[in-house]
Amino acid sequence: MYIDSYSFGKIVINGKTYTSDVLIFPERVVSPWWRRQGHLLQMKDLAEVIRERPEVLIVGKGFSGLMKVPQGLMDELGSLGTGVIAEKTTGAVTIFNSYRGKHVVAALHLTC
Repeated sequence: MYIDSYSFGKIVINGKTYTSDVLIFPERVVSPWWRRQGHLLQMKDLAEVIRERPEVLIVGKGFSGLMKVPQGLMDELGSLGTGVIAEKTTGAVTIFNSYRGKHVVAALHLTC
């Protein structure tokens, strides 16, 4: 998977445009991706990611970085063998595209 472009509320992945939050897996994109508390990421929001067991989860916290990613969540994912990188979505996109060849999943909030 490759992210062609990102701007507030819109992302293009492998030529396809999405306007809702996304989970990007090596072979598929899940959109819309909903969280129980929109701006607070919780383990239960990542059930599908956890089943995938990626080496790295890249979290896009939104255009302005308003989505919270608690340290406890990052620690719990780390104990499962998944490293977490959490950045504003613009930075997360750049990081995701640089991880070619690794088992990486992205969870991207497109607005806020």
